[in-house]
Amino acid sequence: MDSAVVARLRAAGCVYAEDEARLLVEAAASPAELDAMVARRAAGAPLEQVLGWAEFCGRRIRVSAGVFVPRRRTEALVREAIRIIRERRQPAEAVDVVVDLCCGSGALGLVVASSLRGIELHAADLDAAAVGCARVNLAEVGGRVYQGDLFAALPEQLRGRVDVVLANVPYVPTEQIRLLPAEARLHEPLHSLDGGADGLDVLRRVMAAAPEWLSPRGLLLSEVGADQAATAARLASDIGLQPRLARVADTDATILVAHR
Repeated sequence: MDSAVVARLRAAGCVYAEDEARLLVEAAASPAELDAMVARRAAGAPLEQVLGWAEFCGRRIRVSAGVFVPRRRTEALVREAIRIIRERRQPAEAVDVVVDLCCGSGALGLVVASSLRGIELHAADLDAAAVGCARVNLAEVGGRVYQGDLFAALPEQLRGRVDVVLANVPYVPTEQIRLLPAEARLHEPLHSLDGGADGLDVLRRVMAAAPEWLSPRGLLLSEVGADQAATAARLASDIGLQPRLARVADTDATILVAHR
């Protein structure tokens, strides 16, 4: 362990300075690179962006500078999607069309497609940096990534064919953005965090367009705040979907699952 690195990180307010120092030392190819990485971290850049990867569902997911860092609590959404796809597959060799909306690094789609056979994966994000990052991550599973606004980014031939939508949309109410850690506020795109006045503006837009894109057996999964869950479920009901809410206590995650 490099005690000087630990001291610099601790002085910068890093709570887990020893653990972070170990990861940075392991990642750096030279003393000069280590110095630059420590400087970025001490200045407030997310550790994941400094390292170039984030751990998600037991995998190291590439994360570029300025790209939304996948959260551990969102693993619950991915696990639920995988469970549903496995349980309803008849026959076992069926193909499921999965779309990862607001994909960021592509972490959600990557884990689903690498955990199951027969996944036709598509992903979309508004941000060019996120799209570039996702294209690298999803190349190994043959995923296709598009830049654009929600469903409008997708090719027309997917309309009415999407079996699963992973919609990890921004859901922080605008007035609460200032309360987020500086790592998120200053180093992740605002549009990946800000969900409007009540945090549900983007989800409303997803819901409004979803019926045109979902297959007859399609479903949509989205992470929401606990205090937004009832409203989110009502939005799903209003467009003819059957909502179910799942709360994962250990990660403080609330997942909306909405079926045809």
